[in-house]
Amino acid sequence: MVKSLVTHHYRTATFPLASLPDFKRTAFEWAQSFSQTCYLDSNEYSADLHRSYECLIGADACETISLPATGNAFDRWKQFCETHPTWQFGYLSYDLKNEVEALQSAHPDRLGFPVLHFFVPVYVLEVFTDRVIIHSRRESPRAVWQLIRKSRQRPASEVPALPSLRARTPRQEYLQTVEAIRRHIVEGDLYEMNLCQEFYAEDCFLDPGDVFQQLNQLAQAPFAAFLKLHDRHLLCASPERFLKKEGDTLISQPIKGTIGRGATAAEDEALRQELYRSEKDRAENVMIVDLVRNDLARSCRPGSVEVGELFGIYPFNQVYQMISTVKGRLRPEVHPLDALRLAFPMGSMTGAPKVMAMQLIEQYERARRGLYSGAVGYLRPDGNFDFNVVIRSLLYHAGQRYLSFQVGGAIVYDSVPEREYEECLLKAKALLKVLGQSIEKPSVRKSSQKVG
Repeated sequence: MVKSLVTHHYRTATFPLASLPDFKRTAFEWAQSFSQTCYLDSNEYSADLHRSYECLIGADACETISLPATGNAFDRWKQFCETHPTWQFGYLSYDLKNEVEALQSAHPDRLGFPVLHFFVPVYVLEVFTDRVIIHSRRESPRAVWQLIRKSRQRPASEVPALPSLRARTPRQEYLQTVEAIRRHIVEGDLYEMNLCQEFYAEDCFLDPGDVFQQLNQLAQAPFAAFLKLHDRHLLCASPERFLKKEGDTLISQPIKGTIGRGATAAEDEALRQELYRSEKDRAENVMIVDLVRNDLARSCRPGSVEVGELFGIYPFNQVYQMISTVKGRLRPEVHPLDALRLAFPMGSMTGAPKVMAMQLIEQYERARRGLYSGAVGYLRPDGNFDFNVVIRSLLYHAGQRYLSFQVGGAIVYDSVPEREYEECLLKAKALLKVLGQSIEKPSVRKSSQKVG
């Protein structure tokens, strides 16, 4: 039996699901037909003990806040939330760092995503294993249910041949940059820095929905996201949570430490153990854990911030990741959006100390990060939220026919430049496979280099 009610200007009803995978596919086809949509998929990742949904969809927009530049973006968003205390879907771009700290972004913006964009959806679908809750501001939930069921699942199509991907930073320059960062570490400027590089294609035609479906099937990441903002698209296969609010509890799960999967069970287990025992990866991880603890302490009750798990090894289709979990209890006087602002951007995408790392990122990287390294997620009417870290993602501007992705890793004193470059390619493995592209791997020297 379907029960209906009206809440926050939505009419709401619950419907049973015979097949979760089939429903997600048809719901995705229906949702991507709108000019604004946000599709968030947990991909039934059982290792995420904090997930609330199997899938969450916000489709069509009745109210929107879209800010092209930093300045008072967080305050304006807070005002928007007070006016619209209901469902919201959207993102925070990495460039909001310029508002959180006295920083700047000088590189050209080739994709044109606003620095902050959220919309109140006409439709919200809360998808669980055996049921879906449909919220609608327009037609009845049953009418929406019937429309979704009638949506046709398009057969998977091959991604058309694309122009060859080009590196914004030549490989040799990347290797030299790693050495320059190591010198900063020796000189005491910082301990760790996340260095990223862009790969891009121009005059590029593709179907964002098709490519996302293939990427999502290949990666099956727990924080996957498809975001459509008119002719701009995010196709995200992120394994990383930035920040979740559940009641008065804040949860952040930084990733530092990556290794590939093995071809056999024995090789796979050996690689998992290698990552777990890696002193370099542990050092990277614990530095970011300390940074995240400090970020959460700015908005949490004194003494409540704790590390729930340190150096957890989590399996994904292409890689193992070292993930730690940091929790804290939000102080009652702190607005939930201020908790996001005080922790932004995610420490795993900057380095430590955070401000110095972001200054050097701007100096040494060759592309504006924009939405990459930012966060995509949702706010509920009860004030709870969940945001990912935008990594392992394709960004596509259909109007300009520009395709881009960025990958990176933590640079520490022990970093070997060629190995850092190879780790970038490992993280891009699913993206490259879906695009039918490849990038030549460098040979890896066995000995560490010394800083001259």
